Amino acid sequence: MAASSVVSPPDGQAGPEAAPAAAAGEARPDGSPRRARRRQARAGLLFAAPMLLLFVVFRFGPVLGALFLSLTDYRLSGEWTFVGVENYTRLADDDLFLESLTVTLLYVVIFVPLTVLMSLGTAMMLHRVVWRRGLFRGIFFLPYVTSIVLAAVLWKWIYDAEDGLINGLLKLASLGPVDFLGRSELVLPSIALTSAWKGFGYSMLILLAGLQAIPRSYTEAAMIDGAGPWRRFRHITLPLLRPVLFFVLVIETITAFQVFDAMYVMTGGGPVRSSYSLVYMLYDSGFKFFDFGYASAIGLVLFAIVLVISLVQRRFLGRED
Repeated sequence: MAASSVVSPPDGQAGPEAAPAAAAGEARPDGSPRRARRRQARAGLLFAAPMLLLFVVFRFGPVLGALFLSLTDYRLSGEWTFVGVENYTRLADDDLFLESLTVTLLYVVIFVPLTVLMSLGTAMMLHRVVWRRGLFRGIFFLPYVTSIVLAAVLWKWIYDAEDGLINGLLKLASLGPVDFLGRSELVLPSIALTSAWKGFGYSMLILLAGLQAIPRSYTEAAMIDGAGPWRRFRHITLPLLRPVLFFVLVIETITAFQVFDAMYVMTGGGPVRSSYSLVYMLYDSGFKFFDFGYASAIGLVLFAIVLVISLVQRRFLGRED
């Protein structure tokens, strides 16, 4: 006779149907997984606390200090008087501020596209290079690690109207000398070219890393479909490179708004203040006339302008499809 037998577990042991319940009971004994995550978060915060403290003190501290100074008439002696928004109303009525803002905006319009195009073009060229790629990267990156003062002095000699390299070549071609730094319409493009030559290496490396992260299978498939170089660049490279381009555009825009060293060394703000930027005005107000409240107001207005432009760039370039 065939009979089915059920084997009961020994005394003190649960059957198979009780295993899930036991496992579920062991998963959260008194909320231990949640407590473990909290312990890990506290430990991570403890390790990061020194750097967070330094960041708050040396980043947010100066910002709050500048905000306080912008609302006061603070002098070098340490005496100060609360004046509210008087420094900001002075800026609105200051023709020199409007003039320096115009110069800064014109410089940004020239410098940012020039630097991005130089960085992108060089990155795409290096992306195709196989032989001695590291050597060429180092050569193009070398100006970035040099001093901006050294680069400004070098290019000031190159632009010199009498003994400069460019005018020497123009003389060989029987062309008259051009005073690049003495003419109002040429001084900003000349300084922008100097700054772009000095700083494009950093953005070049970032864009090169972005190009190398694009799968080659995409471009190979486009080539099989008959897409030319321009179509591959427009429909494959640019869309996939957009986050990197957005980052490069933001940092180069911030760099352009902070221009000061090259103008200070090469032109001193001239000719006739045609290279007198907002940061130059901030420097004169704070360290030449010791009007620290007014200088702080200039710095905060500059910060607000850069913030708004960065948000606009994020709106049109940084959004995800």
